[in-house]
Amino acid sequence: MFILYALVIGLIVGVATGGRFAGLATLQFHWAGVMVAGLFVQIILFSDQVTAWIGAAGPPIYVLSTLVVLGAVIANRGIGGMPIVALGAASNLVAIVANGGFMPAAPSALHALAKVPATVYSNSAVVPDPALAPLTDAFALPSWVPFANVFSIGDVLIGVGVAIVIVAAMRSSASREQVARAAAGAP
Repeated sequence: MFILYALVIGLIVGVATGGRFAGLATLQFHWAGVMVAGLFVQIILFSDQVTAWIGAAGPPIYVLSTLVVLGAVIANRGIGGMPIVALGAASNLVAIVANGGFMPAAPSALHALAKVPATVYSNSAVVPDPALAPLTDAFALPSWVPFANVFSIGDVLIGVGVAIVIVAAMRSSASREQVARAAAGAP
């Protein structure tokens, strides 16, 4: 849910800096379907019914879907902000792989949200002595924030990158409109 805030912030900053929503329509993502499919697999993967059904296949599916999304993000590295998204996704993938297909969540971050560790496969799990602890879900949004959850440095990078993608697209649309008006002699 962390990415929802990045979307909203990107839209607000885009509008506040003179951007236009029309610019979002000009974004052309390579492998967009692959990216969406990988994210969809992750959403489905962490539902209670699916986790109970797939059992031990959860970690490899999570790693594979994260790798697929990362590949699609890298294919779009020419879009402003996407290299930051790729860095964040790679950071998360490294932490997940280093911890056997789980993204460790700091007990203190879960406690801040009054969450108990998951008893079924989840995208965040308490792992004793996690590998690469600084890259794991070590932080928590304030509990009063809607959809508050734990997050990692990689999630922050993904969020910043997504916001930049949105702002850049919105601003490029505004710039094209200004150039067109100037060429037409309009103020």
